[in-house]
Order: sequence, then C-alpha cells, then structure tokens
Amino acid sequence: MDANSNNRVSVSAIGQDSHRFEPDGSSKPLILGGVTIPNCAGLEGNSDADVILHAVTNAVSGISGQNILGKISDDLCRSGQTDSRVYLEKAVETLSVGVWKLTHVSISVEAKRPHLADHIPAIKKSIASMLSLQESSVGLTATTGEGLTAFGRGEGIQALAVVSACRLG
Repeated sequence: MDANSNNRVSVSAIGQDSHRFEPDGSSKPLILGGVTIPNCAGLEGNSDADVILHAVTNAVSGISGQNILGKISDDLCRSGQTDSRVYLEKAVETLSVGVWKLTHVSISVEAKRPHLADHIPAIKKSIASMLSLQESSVGLTATTGEGLTAFGRGEGIQALAVVSACRLG
C-alpha cells in the first residue's frame, strides 16, 4: 500500500521481450516504442517485433492478469494485425476491468545497435501517448551491457519494463 494515498493500492509488474535481428538484406523496418528507427535492420517476429512495446504489454498484463502476447496477439497476427501498438492498446483495455490507472513505466533496453540516445525523446513521447501518461512518467534507458550477452554483441535487442499503477476507487 502506498503510504501517501490512504486507501489507494499501488502495484508494479515487470515485462520482458527479446528478438534477434532479421537476416542481412531484409527490408523489415526496426520499430522501437512505436517509432521507426532508420538505418537499422528490423527484428524477427510475426509482428513488427517491437521489443519495447512487447515488454510494456507484458508488464501491463502482469497487472491485469490477462495475457495479450500469446494467443490474442497470435490471432491478431493471423488476421493481418502486426502493429504492436494494437497489442499494447488491448493490454491497457484490460486494466479497466480492475479499474487500474497506470502511473509510471520504466524501460531498459540492451542492444549494441542501434545507438538509441537520439531516439529516446521520440520513443518516450510515443509511449506516453499510448499509456495516457506525462512524458516525465516514462523512463527509458539503454545499455550495451558491455557486450556480455547476445544483445550487447549486436545479435538482437532485449527490453525490460516495469509498469506501476494504482487502483482507483
């Protein structure tokens, strides 16, 4: 229980996702946090493989207890819907069942490529819009992990997300 909110219950949940890069010569764009990143290969996956939105979607699912990535996203992919923003939207819709309000999201990305520093403001703005949060309530960091993992060696990208919410009413 959050001591500053009397009877308001606060919770947090973690989400993770990772994808390897498409083979050389692929024309699939790299999309991170709903933002197209130029001059970098896309990620393998049935959808647009947006690891940031997948990690956030998994974290939101951790709060509502209703998984979106899996059967629901697979069904959407089969029907032609590969935009990960739709998956996150579906996850956020599950919060209304329990009357949860998102309050903060913190995201950590591990990747050797691309260098994300210049893209962080656009990604934060995109995520804030999707989650109805202020940009100041979206944290985003990126690291190479000193090349200790496949992600730090440039074979793919991993994202971790922690989402916080409070129960209304």
